[in-house]
Amino acid sequence: MPIYEYECGSCGHRLEAIQKMSEPVLKDCPACGQSTLKKLISAAGFQLKGSGWYATDFKDSGKKKEKSGSPDTPPKKKAGGGCGSGGCGCH
Repeated sequence: MPIYEYECGSCGHRLEAIQKMSEPVLKDCPACGQSTLKKLISAAGFQLKGSGWYATDFKDSGKKKEKSGSPDTPPKKKAGGGCGSGGCGCH
């Protein structure tokens, strides 16, 4: 839900309100009681709720998964003989 900022035109009191976009704009100032609250234009703030959201937006914190092979097994080497390895005779 969006977080809106308001300012009272009478007393200058500022407040933030978490509201649905379909809710009506607040009008009454909680500090002085006047109906002079105005919604301010500011950077959009929002709040994520529910079980599907993560603080970093990534479930595994960017960790790479290990391959199914054992960690003690060295990686396989590519067969030589191709260009760039010195096996073709051009280098």
